Amino acid sequence: MSTPTIRKQKIKRTTVKTRLIIFGTLAVLLLIGSIFSSHLTPYDPYLQDLSNAKAAPSMEHLLGTDRYGRDMLSRVIIGSRTSIYSTLLLVAIITAFGTAIGVICGWFGKWIDVILMRISDMFLAFPGLVFALAVAGVLGGGLQNAIIALAAISWPKYARIARSQTLAQKETVYLRAAKLSGSSTIKIIFKHILPNIMGPILVTSMLDIGTMMMELAGLSFLGLGAKPPTAEWGSMMSDTRSLITIVPWVTLAPGIAIFISVMIFNLLGDTIRDYADPKNREVRS
Repeated sequence: MSTPTIRKQKIKRTTVKTRLIIFGTLAVLLLIGSIFSSHLTPYDPYLQDLSNAKAAPSMEHLLGTDRYGRDMLSRVIIGSRTSIYSTLLLVAIITAFGTAIGVICGWFGKWIDVILMRISDMFLAFPGLVFALAVAGVLGGGLQNAIIALAAISWPKYARIARSQTLAQKETVYLRAAKLSGSSTIKIIFKHILPNIMGPILVTSMLDIGTMMMELAGLSFLGLGAKPPTAEWGSMMSDTRSLITIVPWVTLAPGIAIFISVMIFNLLGDTIRDYADPKNREVRS
């Protein structure tokens, strides 16, 4: 490989590392801010003051107040805990469940593989958000049921990735040697298979955080997620959508919070994918 090509790859690798540090730091700050959100709010996010309802943004209330006089900045900050950590819980559930199903199908095969993969095909046959709306509607709404509804439609992607990766690992020499040495199935799965297949799965889960946040906010916006007065960004937009032509800041504030959070996690996911790409690995001269 020529020296200019090696130099370009090194520069590209350095750029990816820089992006990883920047977006990783922003994501960590967002998570830390969500954890300590109750200590960062300038006002009580649930305190009503009808005499100050629909106040425009000012030095006293940077994002204005809603129809009940509640400080919008405080509600956006406290709403980050519900919105972000509900999303992370959802992604963790679908990653763990889908990976478990995929590994079982790839390792054992036969009728287990056929049945579970046909079930995943059934879930994939329906438009994702439409199916989630139906499931959430049947369960009766609420944040917990919204998470269950989205988890029900989102795990097949992880199952298929884990299955394909497991099938590839199953044919490797070192795994055959592990089986011949008498290692149990549980030991092989946890010691050999999972550590070698988690790369693509974790990259997929990082890329899914933004999507799941949008869909969770969408269900809340439609009344099938978090219920008022709980501060959750999608629910806050739904509760104030009738005021967007009169006092637009009460709707735009949570909307901008969703946009910024989704952008940070999407950029972080893209950067992690680039960092994990073998083509971007540093070439030593």
